[in-house]
Amino acid sequence: MIRFPRTSRAAAVAIVAIGTIAIAAPANAAQTLPFPFLPFLPQPEAMQPLAYAPVEQSAPQPQVAPQEDEDGTVAELPARLKRQIVAYQTREAPGTIIVDTPNTYLYYVLGSGRAIRYGIGVGRDGFTWSGVKAVARKAEWPDWTPPPEMIARQPYLPRHMAGGPGNPLGARAMYLGGTVYRIHGTNAPSTIGTHVSSGCIRLTNEDVKDLYSRVNVGAKVIVLPDNRRAADAGTGRRG
Repeated sequence: MIRFPRTSRAAAVAIVAIGTIAIAAPANAAQTLPFPFLPFLPQPEAMQPLAYAPVEQSAPQPQVAPQEDEDGTVAELPARLKRQIVAYQTREAPGTIIVDTPNTYLYYVLGSGRAIRYGIGVGRDGFTWSGVKAVARKAEWPDWTPPPEMIARQPYLPRHMAGGPGNPLGARAMYLGGTVYRIHGTNAPSTIGTHVSSGCIRLTNEDVKDLYSRVNVGAKVIVLPDNRRAADAGTGRRG
């Protein structure tokens, strides 16, 4: 019988042990140490066990400034400016629009002594006007192209703005033939009841949608003069 030297026999046992571990180790044990039974061997840095789980650095959440009134929400208007059916005597035919500039009301004539009254915003000092016009066309979520005279006064204005909740014309517009003026919505309902525009007549988005659904192209629009404010200007008083 052949006798192996003692040193050779120890080496053989080591080889068998290594083979057994290699066979028994799972295939997906990517970080299993090559010689776990030899603790005196240095461990590669990549194989060092983590003392804690890595912390994922999440990107900071963007801070979005609130867009006041841009969602078309109706502001809490005073009772007098809320849409309502009122007694209104006129000889004008049903379907006529009458703009009461000094009192910031728009009337849609129903007939039989009644009208729907809406609160509106009208032209500021120097930008009020009066006359009889007709609705030339209608548009939902209209684009806005400021007229040249407005750009001359306010050069920072955009030359064109696509329709949408942020557009100053709001949800609907009715264009008055022969003028640059419109009856339109607004993304700033807090301006209803004030003299603030460049001559256009503005309603809340909810009210302009209601009016738009009633008005036909060709409808008569009567804009009353602001006699009260003209009288105040003549006496040096401001309203």
